[in-house]
Amino acid sequence: MAIRAQFENSSDIGVFVKLTNSYCLISDTGDEEHFRVFENELAEHIPIARCSIAGCRILGRLTAGNKNGLLLPNSTTDQEMLHIRNTLPDSVVVQRVEERLSALGNVIACNDYVAVVHPDLDRETEEIVADVLGVEVFRQTIAQQVLVGSYCAISSQGALVHPATTIEEQDELSSLLQVPLVAGTINRGSPVIGAGMVVNDWCAFTGIDTTSTEISVIESIFRLNQGTPMDIVNEMRGSLIDTIKV
Repeated sequence: MAIRAQFENSSDIGVFVKLTNSYCLISDTGDEEHFRVFENELAEHIPIARCSIAGCRILGRLTAGNKNGLLLPNSTTDQEMLHIRNTLPDSVVVQRVEERLSALGNVIACNDYVAVVHPDLDRETEEIVADVLGVEVFRQTIAQQVLVGSYCAISSQGALVHPATTIEEQDELSSLLQVPLVAGTINRGSPVIGAGMVVNDWCAFTGIDTTSTEISVIESIFRLNQGTPMDIVNEMRGSLIDTIKV
């Protein structure tokens, strides 16, 4: 399901939170009430790390990651990196990246299988993205915007992109990502999708200003009305058993 939330009176949830299928990072400056919204939905399934990156709270825009790994800007302190490593599962590779475009969350958008990146990303960084996150990497723009991480949200179930994305671009992106894709908005008409929401394969958090129409689009394209991870596993198991019986 998709849950409306805010962070210190801001609807830009994606600025302060990084959500994947195996962990969640949340800025350590928020109050307990905001943290509890995430904890209630996620704590049973994945670890939640309260942290900062280079002393900043905008960790959602500074980091990029999926269930396999987490990329941090080179300005991340040793203490911050150690805290994150100790909180995340051992299977998650955590690595600092020496990259001129240091707001990694703005220039990299990925799910567990594919990443789209800023056209001018360093070649070395592209190789690190492929290696650490275990994904295929494509240099891409979205609606002629180079900050691909700011203007889309991607999971392994679907993708939401900038409302000005053309039909041709949508078809190309959907083909690259191998997931259904739709153009839309967040937070009552904002095109900055990546800043306005976070999503994984079973749950999404959107800004408090997000309309019911936007919520229904999000729940549909990301297939969030299928319930918790356990429900999805049970459904897959059920369909597998049915197939075997046939």
